[in-house]
Formats: sequence, structure tokens, C-alpha cells
Amino acid sequence: MACDDAVRIAGGSNVLVHLKPAPVVARVMTGTALLHDDVEQWLAREVAVGAFLARTGLAVPPSDILPPGPHERDGLWMTLWRFVPHEARAAPPEPRELGGSLRALHAALAGFPGNLPPLSGIRDWLEDLLGRLGPSPALTRYDIDRLRVQMDALTPAVFGSSLPAQPLHGDASLSNLLRTDGGGLVWNDLEDVCAGPVAWDVAGLVTSARGRGASAKYIDELLSGYGGPGVERLEAFLDAHALYDAIWQAWREQHQP
Repeated sequence: MACDDAVRIAGGSNVLVHLKPAPVVARVMTGTALLHDDVEQWLAREVAVGAFLARTGLAVPPSDILPPGPHERDGLWMTLWRFVPHEARAAPPEPRELGGSLRALHAALAGFPGNLPPLSGIRDWLEDLLGRLGPSPALTRYDIDRLRVQMDALTPAVFGSSLPAQPLHGDASLSNLLRTDGGGLVWNDLEDVCAGPVAWDVAGLVTSARGRGASAKYIDELLSGYGGPGVERLEAFLDAHALYDAIWQAWREQHQP
């Protein structure tokens, strides 16, 4: 494959590089891979879900020009995805469109035939991050203990919930959604796919929208756009996402300054 220019198009926990002029994006694991025992299996699961969704047009598909991987080179793991032309600074979707997009994704994911880790795996991952935190000027031992108490309190209602489970995006947020040049919405970043109550994804999207200043009316319309079960009793799931963010940010401040 010819690549005349490798253009970094996004960077955070991982780095996305457009291998121009080919319609291929390399998703390079520069941060989160360090937190998984079996990186290859973790990324292979993401590729499998992406390939399953490819026919739906609801998510960015793996590359069909090169084997999507996962690949390892010089200690870095990566997967390869199709470049989807999109608006780099698109306005937030209308709330009903946003909710409907997540509902359509859930409907498609429900048919995924493979095995996915349970939502409780996210709790285990957070527990591991907590174990790696140490006291600092910004985080006392009391703060760490308080985060652990909060997680234990939320576990029965969220990570050990008896609500119906199905395949989930796992990290449903506005930052993982693209507005294509054709005007549609497609989901991106499937590395946290898991199985659990749809309320986890719904609460994640609500948290993301609120973080961008969405009004109460916007949130109500988002939930209306999603419709159906999964939008009731979100309080514990919203609290769990707030806890997730607090633990993740604390870990990044100490380990990825």
C-alpha cells in the first residue's frame, strides 16, 4: 500500500494516523494497551465487532485494504481501520438523532454472535487502576479509600446488575461519534465492547453530553430519542461513570503526566 504522508488525526489515550493517500487509519495503542494483560485478544475482539457492524453503516469498519490486525511493531500494538471522511469540527447532533443513533447501534450489536467480557470486567479494570494509585499532592490516601468505597457501593446496581445484558459499545460518548461528509453518524472506538445493561451506554452518552454543556431539555430529548427500556433508573449508572472518570483521570495524572 502506498503511503506518502502519515497524518496524525487524533491523539489521547491512543493515536490515530491517516496513512494518506490510502483510506486507512492506523489506531496505535500508546496508553491503554499498558492496562491489558492480553492486548492481542483485546484488540482482536474490537476488530471482530467492527467487522460484524461493517454492513450496517453504524460504525467505522476495519480496513478492507490491509489485514486489520491486531499488529505489533517495535513494542506498539495497532489495528487498521477504514478512513471515513467526516467533519472534523461538527456541531453536536440533535438530541433525538443522537439517542436514536445509540438505539440503532444497540439493536445491531444485539445480534453479535461472539463472546464478550461482562461489564463487571470494567470494575476489575478500575480496581486494578486503584491499586496502582499512590498518595500525591492532589490525591490523599483518604481519597483513594473513598473511591474504593464508592465502587463497592455501586457494584450491586451497576457492575453486578441483574438487568438484562446485551453487547454494548462500552464507551459511548460524543468523542467516539463521527459526522460523515454524507451527513450520517457513525460510531468509533470499539475497544471497550462488553456485555451488560444498555443503561451503561445510555448513561455514558448522557455524561458526555452534560460534559459539553447540554441542557436538561437536551438530555430529556436524547433519552426520548433512544426510547424503549434502559433509560429508567440511570442514577447509579451515572454515578458509576463519574467514578470511572475520577479513577481514570487520577491514574493518568500519576502515570501519564
